[in-house]
Amino acid sequence: MCGIIGYVGSESAVPILIAGLRQLEYRGYDSAGIAIQHNGHLEIRRSVGKLINLEANLSHDSVHGRMGIGHTRWATHGRPSEQNAHPHRSGEVVLVHNGIIENFLTLRHRLESEGYRFESETDTEVIAHLLSSAVKRGNRLNEAVRQVAHELHGSYAIAVMSLAEPGRIVVSRSGCPLVIGLNSTGAFLASDVTPLLAHTREVVFLEDGEVGILHAGV
Repeated sequence: MCGIIGYVGSESAVPILIAGLRQLEYRGYDSAGIAIQHNGHLEIRRSVGKLINLEANLSHDSVHGRMGIGHTRWATHGRPSEQNAHPHRSGEVVLVHNGIIENFLTLRHRLESEGYRFESETDTEVIAHLLSSAVKRGNRLNEAVRQVAHELHGSYAIAVMSLAEPGRIVVSRSGCPLVIGLNSTGAFLASDVTPLLAHTREVVFLEDGEVGILHAGV
């Protein structure tokens, strides 16, 4: 079990993500991380252990932007380490994931034969490479998520960003909870409703197999 959080809107993303991860830390405390998309760049910060370590990391190496995703990890595939911490990136795509991909070894071997290099032991990095491959073939990010979902056996809730589509976060789930919230500043996502209550009571519980697009112009 892991926790994921996300925000896109007019406010600074980092305080929103960190506050949300505090609410979600019960879902995993082996590592934590965030990814911020800003001015055509992706900035990723990850730390092993409890969330306080990520907060210390950010206090020495700050990052700014109005769009981002975050994760707190309970290790399943791969030991607790910064290398295995989320978010994971492949090319222009970065994502966070809660769940277990049962066929990840088969997918990993296929991707390795296609020239993809793996930097972690996680099943999540397989999703990142599959999405990157689909985007490189010319698919929009939401289309890539739909395509890749058909290849995944197991459970997942994912939140994905791409440098090719600034101002958008694409989400999907199967077997793992995911909640979307809206207010006048932007759109939020989380593994449960608790982190969203500080910002809005307008929430939607994503159904299995659904794909959602969060963007700043709510």
